Amino acid sequence: MTQKTLLLTGASRGIGHATVKLFQAAGWRVLTVSRSAFDARCPWHAGTSDHFQGNLADPAARADLVARLRETLGDGGLNAIVNNAGISPKGPQGERLGVATSSDEIWRQVLAVNLIGPAALMRDLMPELARGTGAVVNVGSIVGTRVHPFAGTAYACSKAALAALTREAAAELGPRGIRVNMVTPGEIETEILSPGTEEMASLIPMRRLGQPDEVARVVLFLCSAEAGYVNGSSIDVNGGQHV
Repeated sequence: MTQKTLLLTGASRGIGHATVKLFQAAGWRVLTVSRSAFDARCPWHAGTSDHFQGNLADPAARADLVARLRETLGDGGLNAIVNNAGISPKGPQGERLGVATSSDEIWRQVLAVNLIGPAALMRDLMPELARGTGAVVNVGSIVGTRVHPFAGTAYACSKAALAALTREAAAELGPRGIRVNMVTPGEIETEILSPGTEEMASLIPMRRLGQPDEVARVVLFLCSAEAGYVNGSSIDVNGGQHV
């Protein structure tokens, strides 16, 4: 069988790191993208050769990145893109940035990475996705539908817009054989938790935080043949926090 290829943004830790490990264990070739060089905190056998450094928020850098990815893929198709990279800026003391404290630059940075980057990757790699009958999974957040004590306004708006992008892309790319879905995590236990997140477990019906691999398994399902008729959907992975 031909090995499937995944392109994943934001792989160095948390959900991205868990996704790399799960797809690699399932036999996929994993290509990763981030603004930094390969991070030894997320080791896998092809990490040094299949990691691409590039800034998705910068159009010129993104064009160079896409050219390098195309060279690597050759005539082969791309079977999945997981748009996981995202930024959530905080204030000087780590505080939430609301409407009153979010500068124009904050808005530009967040929307460029969290929304425009995923849209541009789908657009620029559409031929490769079509050849691979590919799937796209956008990593959203529970904050796209409710006010959150730690996530800022710009981040919340970017995730709400990502849900709209998922719907639009699913309708537009479905006739090309490309499925587009979203996974929407809640409170996931990672090394970059905001102080106080653990206390939110009492508000979650399952009374615990989620683990990164619990999100990664849903992502793998959405990229698999088992989800072949799932398109334009959003799956909540939050222990029932949304109910």
